[in-house]
Amino acid sequence: MTTASFPNRGQEADTAEVIARKQRYLFPNVATLYAEPLVLERGQGRTVWDSEGREYLDFYGGILTTSLAHSHPHVVEMMTEQIGKLMHTSTLYLNRPMVDLAERLARLSPGGDWKSFFTNSGTEANETAILLARVATGNQEVIALRHSYHGRSVVGMSLTGNAAWRHAGSEFSGIRHAHNAYCYRCAFGATYPACDLRCARDLAELIRTETTGRVAALIAEPIQGVGGFITPPPGYFEILAETVRQAGGLFISDEVQTGFGRTGRLFGWEHWSARPDVMTFAKGLANGAAVGATLADPKVADRFTGASISTFGGNPVSMVAAIATLDVIEGEAIPARVGRLGKRAFEGLQAMQEKHPGTIGDVRGKGLMIGIELVADGKAPAPHKLARMLELTREAGLLIGKGGLYGNVIRLTPPMTITESELDTGLETLAGCFDRLEGGR
Repeated sequence: MTTASFPNRGQEADTAEVIARKQRYLFPNVATLYAEPLVLERGQGRTVWDSEGREYLDFYGGILTTSLAHSHPHVVEMMTEQIGKLMHTSTLYLNRPMVDLAERLARLSPGGDWKSFFTNSGTEANETAILLARVATGNQEVIALRHSYHGRSVVGMSLTGNAAWRHAGSEFSGIRHAHNAYCYRCAFGATYPACDLRCARDLAELIRTETTGRVAALIAEPIQGVGGFITPPPGYFEILAETVRQAGGLFISDEVQTGFGRTGRLFGWEHWSARPDVMTFAKGLANGAAVGATLADPKVADRFTGASISTFGGNPVSMVAAIATLDVIEGEAIPARVGRLGKRAFEGLQAMQEKHPGTIGDVRGKGLMIGIELVADGKAPAPHKLARMLELTREAGLLIGKGGLYGNVIRLTPPMTITESELDTGLETLAGCFDRLEGGR
């Protein structure tokens, strides 16, 4: 079979033709942004180019996955070298990169000795964590949070607290959903700190009334990703962790989006003094290579003794991509850098909020994981404004993301190596688009 058997192989894509073939050959549930899907061809640093040669500053990073940069030279070099040596083994055999990464992650873990199980994605990492919790505790029921997102499998969708990402046939028994800390739209109509964190304290009542009283785990994102970067106040996770442990369960921190520097700390949970028993990772861990990782305190991990395999888990190419990514994150002190740049970004966005109070209802997040909630007529969710902002920013050469239960939250998550100049350019572009939005242009 030759390359002539496939249209455009090795050539730049024709945009209309790619979109037409997508509609013909892919499931219709393959969601894309924009009124007309964007066809990307290549990327370098914080910049990507589409199939028509247009250039964009990437402020989304493939949903927080291109954590360092497109085609980062250290990651590319290590992956290329590994591809020439060994591409696949499965977990039935050992390969050195898998053990090297596990050792590296253990050193970075809270106790310095945690153990890893590698898979392909965040969905699998979360499923592994839920199974581990059930095996380790002997309990079956699991608690997740409202507005959460934990994956696209049956278990992942059942854990997810957002109807848009739960579909027919996605119900898995034994899962309950507690209140999150959505302070901008408090379910109790209260204000922090006078609220005394009623959202967190309600977990004890949920366990007493909605479960058998003994649970396997609570799984939570430190900052909810798809949920619109909802960021709890101090004290919230401390209460949740203590409450679930009193019921015999573990605290699982879903770090798929917050992990490895994105929030200005190595792990998202570190912004709260609520050390987890299990952590899950994917996305930015390998700067775009497919990887999932479940890390657990050895007291928990060692209870899972039944045999298990993962055909692509521990893939040596993905493992060296993760090692290379961690080399840069540690070597260049990325979390501290993200903290400084995040402060700069928040200052710029808060100035935009002051200028456009009728459109920007809330700016939240930590580090370079920032959400902008768009509103109309007071605090009414305004998904139509976000739809327009997507098109305006695309026209202006800036890629942003979207999220939130109501589809009205801009997500800003540029690669963590973004320069101050690039950050300022992106913020200036965004400000101009807000001006155009409110000017009806």
